[in-house]
Amino acid sequence: MVNATAKKNKMSEPFLAKVTVNIGVGEGGEKLQKAMKVLQMVTGKKPVQNKARVNIREWDVRKGTPIACKVTLRGDDAKAFLKRAFWIRNNKLPSYSFDNHGNVALGVPDYTNFQGMKYDAAIGTFGMDICVTIEKPGYRIKRRALLTKKVPKHHMVSSQEAMDLIKKEFGVEIV
Repeated sequence: MVNATAKKNKMSEPFLAKVTVNIGVGEGGEKLQKAMKVLQMVTGKKPVQNKARVNIREWDVRKGTPIACKVTLRGDDAKAFLKRAFWIRNNKLPSYSFDNHGNVALGVPDYTNFQGMKYDAAIGTFGMDICVTIEKPGYRIKRRALLTKKVPKHHMVSSQEAMDLIKKEFGVEIV
């Protein structure tokens, strides 16, 4: 019989691990530099470039050429950014935004939707993808250098646990 006042195991409580903000441009040069500037304005952090992994002849993309940029946010920076991103979506998320491993993905059609951002004709319009990673303590075993192991099924973050965390932390309504 479980005691009602018993404390929940801290190792089984999910937490916000990171938020990755990505803008895919498809080409390098001036357009990618503008996208990097947008990411820096929106997040306050310096973005890094992503390079193409394969050749795509139809799109003139060669392996190794920069085609996108991203910023990874953790801790309080991630929470503050997510509050602003959820505000754009009217604090509502569809349930299909959650996958079976506790990840959440959403898109923002234009950076000017963020509070305080103004349209700049020199930059243009850029949308972005926001991916939220939710983990439980102990997930390091799948990334560590020595003795790498799989995370057991009973310790994986379910979509329902991820929804509960997002509701509790940010007051978002899941529709």
